Amino acid sequence: MIDSPLRYRTDLEQPQPDEAETDASLEKSFDHILETTAEDYGHAVRAVHAKAHGLFEGTFTVDSNLPPELAQGLFANPGTYPAALRISTNPGDILDDNVVLPRGIALKVERVSGEWLPGVEGDGQDFLMVNGPVFAVPTPDKFAGKLKFLAATTDRAEGAKVALSTVLGFINSVLGTVGLESKALAGMGGSPQVHPLGETYFSTVPFRYGDHVAKFRLRPLSPALTALTDTIIETSGRPDGLRETIRQDAATLTGEWAFEVQLARNLEKQPIEDASVEWKEEDAPFVQVATLRVEPQDSWSDEKVQRIDETMHFSPWNALADHQPLGGINRARRRAYKHSSDFRVRINGCPFAGGAQAVK
Repeated sequence: MIDSPLRYRTDLEQPQPDEAETDASLEKSFDHILETTAEDYGHAVRAVHAKAHGLFEGTFTVDSNLPPELAQGLFANPGTYPAALRISTNPGDILDDNVVLPRGIALKVERVSGEWLPGVEGDGQDFLMVNGPVFAVPTPDKFAGKLKFLAATTDRAEGAKVALSTVLGFINSVLGTVGLESKALAGMGGSPQVHPLGETYFSTVPFRYGDHVAKFRLRPLSPALTALTDTIIETSGRPDGLRETIRQDAATLTGEWAFEVQLARNLEKQPIEDASVEWKEEDAPFVQVATLRVEPQDSWSDEKVQRIDETMHFSPWNALADHQPLGGINRARRRAYKHSSDFRVRINGCPFAGGAQAVK
């Protein structure tokens, strides 16, 4: 028997006493890596998910007649919103696509109205997800010691890029990516490169969902997308093979994803602070609440590169109060994403579209 949805309350979060110290350690590691990549490229790039493979504009439609526990926040009323989607690879440096690493998506649902979290400007509700259901470790402090050592191994030589990507992969785990040890490091050994448009993406960490608590999932729905699941893209000799393949497919593809919500029902089975525990579907099922749709388009046009890749920012803290990020990993993301974005603004000298304070 499935339990009733858990009610949100402020004491669901249990911050660790040393989180400020952990944040400072992360920022110190970040500084070394951000400075290294900026010197390599002559241009500051995102500290996480630096390389984009596809940029899409589409629509996000909230389903009608949702039950009360699902009709919360952005999803309280049916409606259609413009949306921007960025598909990327998790490291903070620009790697040859022959290096297999976890993939991520950043979804911005635009022209949203409601009560926003403090510091948010603009009208975009962000959802950040990766193609795996859990974090590699439970809490940010477990990464601090590793990051201090790994950042010290970073240098500026082109031949050290794969080593650098490993460093950034650990940082990405703190900030919101998953599967580093099981996926990314194994991928360094030459695992097949699957098509990002056929992957299922997970928030991996919990969020407030109005009166409840939830994780999110984006699942391929239309035949054009499900046909690409587990399809291997040949990237040998093609440094930007993923981008090229996505661009070719996007020109004729009409794609739909199911946006799904997984409501927490039992704190022992669906913990808030341990990001390494998978919320099993048999205990907390995913339920569709919206549809993301993209029509045929150029997924790497100059206009999209400028608007989405260069000047748009994404953060889980770009959110309505009803979708406040929860748990230690999310708390670490707030300060770290802000730190990374400040570096990009300072080095590149360009403002971000939307102007929210916590950015990626």
